[in-house]
Amino acid sequence: MSWRENLKSPGIQTKTAKPPSPGPSLWTKCLSCGSILYRVEIEKNLHCCLNCNYHFVIPARKRIEFLLDPESFVEFDAELEAGDPLQFKDHKPYPKRIEEAKKKSSESEAAIWGEGKIDGQRVSIGVFVFEFLGGSMGSVVGEKITRCFERALQEKIPAIVVSSSGGARMQEGIVSLMQMAKTCSALERLKGEGLPYISILAHPTTGGVAASFSMLGDLNIAEPEALIGFAGPRVIEQTIRQKLPEGFQKSAFLLEHGMLDQVVPRKDQRKLVSRVLRMALHARLQKV
Repeated sequence: MSWRENLKSPGIQTKTAKPPSPGPSLWTKCLSCGSILYRVEIEKNLHCCLNCNYHFVIPARKRIEFLLDPESFVEFDAELEAGDPLQFKDHKPYPKRIEEAKKKSSESEAAIWGEGKIDGQRVSIGVFVFEFLGGSMGSVVGEKITRCFERALQEKIPAIVVSSSGGARMQEGIVSLMQMAKTCSALERLKGEGLPYISILAHPTTGGVAASFSMLGDLNIAEPEALIGFAGPRVIEQTIRQKLPEGFQKSAFLLEHGMLDQVVPRKDQRKLVSRVLRMALHARLQKV
């Protein structure tokens, strides 16, 4: 070691400021065609690629904005938060993961629900927040979707659920799996009254959500290229040790095999839903 390195500083120091955090980039890359896209233009285009129409994941509140009439949405049960019934811990305790998910998504849970209007027609609507732990369904999400159906039944109005989820939330174990039966029971009571339920499946809709209410709509529509199924294609291939068909579990594949009623681009969804609701209302009035 050089003798100069042992000399103490005379007290004159230069402080170097830490560089500011970069924040979100103004540019992003399309996951389908590879185009470099200006983020502001994507947001104006309902979070779809301007070149190939690839549908990016869209924030739940943005989806509510374009589906419903302006300022018509009233949110319910925003204060509901998950407990920790199993005291679950993997690399982090479950409450820690919840707090991180809140900061990342700016939402309190993986679903939002409330009442709004589409072209003046009242609807009870639930929308998944994929940014919150992959839109996984725990006790709170199951309760919100159940209340969405129960509200529709109480007010005699249609129900709409937009699903985007990795499935049941493993940190809540059997409690999360119980939400499949709970939501489907509420939906069955709604259908018993002849009230319409429209299910919109976004990318991805998998696991316990796909295996319950998301595939039980009177009208099941999906976004282009949405992955829909119970287990993911990689899990299936590893289990059966076979190569899956091209496009397996994508929305076009499910439409071809009778699992969906229609594949609808995001920009056309509001118009289609409005038309279906008018038809349903007309049919209901004819029975009275």
